[in-house]
Amino acid sequence: MLAAARALMLERGSEDFTLIDVEKLGKVSIGSIYLRFNSKDNLVRAVITEALAQIRAAEDVLLKQVMAKATSLEEFIPAYTDGFAEILKGNAPILRLSMQRAEDDPVIKESGRAAAQHSITQFTEAITSFSGEIAGQVDMKVFAAYQIIYAVLARGLNLSPNGGAEQHYQWDMLKRELGKMVLAYLCTDN
Repeated sequence: MLAAARALMLERGSEDFTLIDVEKLGKVSIGSIYLRFNSKDNLVRAVITEALAQIRAAEDVLLKQVMAKATSLEEFIPAYTDGFAEILKGNAPILRLSMQRAEDDPVIKESGRAAAQHSITQFTEAITSFSGEIAGQVDMKVFAAYQIIYAVLARGLNLSPNGGAEQHYQWDMLKRELGKMVLAYLCTDN
C-alpha cells in the first residue's frame, strides 16, 4: 500500500491519485487500505513519514561512514556535503511533496521539523569532533555551516513548497565548490 501510494505520488508529482489507483497498483483491496489507514490523508501521511524516516537513516549511515574516514575538518566537510547532497537529490521529489503538504498539515509539518532537527543534531555532533579546527565561535559557525549547506542544496534541487523542476547546472561542481566555501568559512576567524 505504502509503496504503491508513493509510486503514484512520485509519478504524478502530487497527491492526485485515488485509493482505487492504490488498490490496482498495489494489488490490495480497498477494504484493506481503509482498514489500515481509514483515509487517503492518513495514507499520504504514512508515505511521507516513512520517507522522512528513510532519509534520516541514510543521513545516519552517511555520517557514520564519513566519520570513520575523516581525520580532519578538511576531509569531513567535502565528504559530508557530497553525501548529503546525494541523499537530498535522490529524495527531492518526495521532499517537495512533503513540503507542499506541510503547509496545511500539522502532522507532516511536525514530522518534517523533527527530521530537520535530527539532521542538524547529527551534523553538529559529528562536526564538533573537529571543533579545534573551527575558528571563532564554534556553535554559531557549526549551525550556520549546516544552514548554508542545506539552503544551497535545497535551492539547487528546488525543494520549496511550491515545487518545480530542479535547476540546470553542474551538480558535481556545485557540491565541490560548496564544500570549499563552507570549509573556508569554518576555518576563517571573523
